[in-house]
Amino acid sequence: MASIAKEIVTKASPAAVWDAIRDIGALHTRLVPGFVIATELIAGGRRATFANGQTVDEPIVALNEDTRRLVWTAVGGGLGLTHYNAAVQVFPREAGGSRIVWTADLLPNDAAAAVSGMMEQGAAAMARALDRLPASTAS
Repeated sequence: MASIAKEIVTKASPAAVWDAIRDIGALHTRLVPGFVIATELIAGGRRATFANGQTVDEPIVALNEDTRRLVWTAVGGGLGLTHYNAAVQVFPREAGGSRIVWTADLLPNDAAAAVSGMMEQGAAAMARALDRLPASTAS
């Protein structure tokens, strides 16, 4: 099983970052604009349409307010994945701002390069969006 991790550091407060992440229907406007171009709430999760034209249903597995962690899986998208599980979690930084860790576990292993590339684009879009949120030194 391939495992991929991306880390995003932002000046935005953990509370502001978590508020954007937990708003599962607003990927395209609040969290990764330009990378995701449309988000639709569906039973049990969301449907995301990516800039490359792929549409993926993302059932939400867990949304934990205490740990600021969101977990989802994915169905569709055309990459031939037989397993996909992802999580994003927000951590405060001692220097202020936030550190976001986004992980994905997937099969088959040979899809890892394509998924990693998409996650790299998503992480860049996330960093741009989060850097526009309110900054703080604690949260």
